[in-house]
Formats: sequence, structure tokens, C-alpha cells
Amino acid sequence: MAEENLFKVVYADAEDFATQHLVEEASLKATSEKKEAGYWAVIFKRFARNKAAVFGLVCFAILLAATAFANVIAPYNPDEIVGDFLQAPTMAHWLGTDEIGRDVFSRVLYGGQVSMFVGITSVLIYAAIGTTLGLISGFLGGVWDFVIMRLTEVIMSFPYFLVVLVVVGILGPSIWNVTIVIGLFGWAPLCRLVRAEVMKLREADYIQAAVASGYSTSNIAFKQIVPNILSPILVNMTFGISTSIITEASLSFLGVGVVPPTSSWGNLLTAAQSLSVLTMQPWRWVPVGLAIFLAVLSINFIGEGLRGAVEGEI
Repeated sequence: MAEENLFKVVYADAEDFATQHLVEEASLKATSEKKEAGYWAVIFKRFARNKAAVFGLVCFAILLAATAFANVIAPYNPDEIVGDFLQAPTMAHWLGTDEIGRDVFSRVLYGGQVSMFVGITSVLIYAAIGTTLGLISGFLGGVWDFVIMRLTEVIMSFPYFLVVLVVVGILGPSIWNVTIVIGLFGWAPLCRLVRAEVMKLREADYIQAAVASGYSTSNIAFKQIVPNILSPILVNMTFGISTSIITEASLSFLGVGVVPPTSSWGNLLTAAQSLSVLTMQPWRWVPVGLAIFLAVLSINFIGEGLRGAVEGEI
């Protein structure tokens, strides 16, 4: 009887301890979520005080919406002959027509759709690679760190654009080849950034507590560390989009990126290689050049605004 009572007491204590542990864990989680929400609120307020960043965000949002809904906004099919060739801007063709009578305004919109897709998708690819390898290198260290850092140094030792140009030239020009190659060769700087941030955090008390509690490495890396280094990753990705757009435009301009009849901002600029087009037909290259300029400028404004907000400069 005494043993049964003792068992009940021990069981009750264990049950109380487990309940208390769950309550404390839930409380800590709620507190962490509140802190994280407060942190992002502060970031947003700092970002909103930067007029250039807000202008960049609005401008980029308009460009992104215009290109995303090009099939609704564009008055003509970008590949159809809809007017006289080399026609100057009119009410029927706001930006004129090209050398075979296609509407330039429609081609700029659809070309932006391709360029935005390449820029954003390639950055998502290299962000996934760079973040994962940076986490492994910074958190596990040892042989993993040595191998990943040497691979990063090898990739960064070659001229980025030249490597991309050669590889795309070997694989052949296409939207997916350009996107994948840019993504596969753009992760090295982000990897080093993530590694440095992880090495700062891995000695933190809450990380050591998670390790001592038996949490898995993947759980600690992606649920404890990544949320705390998300800000610099987003800043890097923002600048990366503008770099990828310029890279795609450069490749397409040289004829090894997106090739006609598919339009992109880069291959639309190939018309500017002719002196007669530059001087006599500005509607064929000025609008697309202005679109690239506004896209890159607005993204850089956003990136600078995010960087300032994260570092508390605003």
C-alpha cells in the first residue's frame, strides 16, 4: 500500500513537472514570437522613414505588376505583326513598332515579364544554396567548413559574368539555362555572409540550451538560427535581383541569353547596336533602357533602405 502511494506521489510530481515544462515552453515561444513581431515592426518603421526606399518600393511594385499582368495590359500580341515596320509612336502604337511591325510597348511589357522572372527565380535558387551551405559551414565547422569555404573561394576567384557567359554559351541560350546558371554561380557571397552570422550566434545561450536539450541540428539551424539572420539574407537577395536582371540583359544583348522571338529587356536592346537606330529610332531602345534603369535603381533603393533599417541607421 505504501509503495502504491509512493508511486502515485512520484507520478503526480512527474506529471506536474511535465505540465509546468510545457507551460514554460509555450510561454517562451509566445515571448519569442512577440519579440520577433516587435523587431519586424521596428524594421518596417525605419524603412518607411526612408523616402528613397519607399519610392523604390512603389516604383518596383508598379513595374512588377505591369510585367506580371502583361497579357492584360499589353494591347497586342508581342510576336504578331500589327502595323507598318519602323513606325514612330502613335495613338495606336504608344512606343511605335519595330523592324518587322511588332508593337514595341507590348514587347517591353512581355520582355519585363521574362527579365523579372529570371532575376527573382535565380536569386531564390542561389539563396537556397548559399543559406544552406552557410548554415552547414558555420554551425558544424570542422571538415564541412573547410570544404565549403574552399569551394566558395574557387567560385569567387573566377570573374562572375565571364563564367556565366561561357557556361550559358555551352548549354545554349534559353530562359531556364540563364536562370539556373545565374543561380548556381551566385551563391558564394551569401554563403560567406550566412557563415559569419551563424558563427556569431552558435555560442549564444539559447543555441547552447537547444543543443543541450537534444534538438536536432536541422531544427536548431532552420528554426532557431535562420529567423535571427533573415534580415541580412533579405538585404543580400534584394541587391541580387538587380544584379541578376543586369546579367540577363547583358547576356541577351550579346545573343547568348533569351533569344527572339521571345522578348526580354536584354534582347530588345540589341536594336541599339545600330547607329541609325540610336540616332533616328529612339523609341526602339529608350523605353526598354529606361525600364531596366528604373528596375535596377528601385531595387537598389529598396536594398539600401533595408540595410539601413536593419543596421539602425534610419
